[in-house]
Amino acid sequence: MTVIESTPVRTERPGICLSAPPPHPRPDGQDRYTISEVSAWTGLTAHTLRWYERIGLMPHVDRSHTGQRRFTNKDLDWLTFVGKLRLTGMPVADMVRYAELVRRGEHTFEERQELLEATRRDVRSRIAELQDTLAVLDYKIDYYAGARRAPERTT
Repeated sequence: MTVIESTPVRTERPGICLSAPPPHPRPDGQDRYTISEVSAWTGLTAHTLRWYERIGLMPHVDRSHTGQRRFTNKDLDWLTFVGKLRLTGMPVADMVRYAELVRRGEHTFEERQELLEATRRDVRSRIAELQDTLAVLDYKIDYYAGARRAPERTT
């Protein structure tokens, strides 16, 4: 059994989801991917995928009769979501905690929401810092552009 949680990002326009995962390479039912295929699709190394499974971030992955991992479209969706969490800067321990809460079921919705809200606060704070930094860069770029356009000074 694999864990998946689809949570669309709300936008100003109903029905529009900014976080929709890219289309799957294969339709459901024909979705048995090797670790190298998943690695190519996600950009994660095979080592990272195995590590995710070992630490509980990537829950149980089905195996072939020879013991090779076989990932599904749901696994790809989960890895896409985990990638978004990584981009937020969420610590791996918190991502593992979130995955554990998902596995435990719907009665953990409140805890999951709290964890994601804390992450959202951190992201918004980082965005504000980056916007501040961008304003400084814009000022300096404008300053240098203006200085280059000014007539040469003679001393």
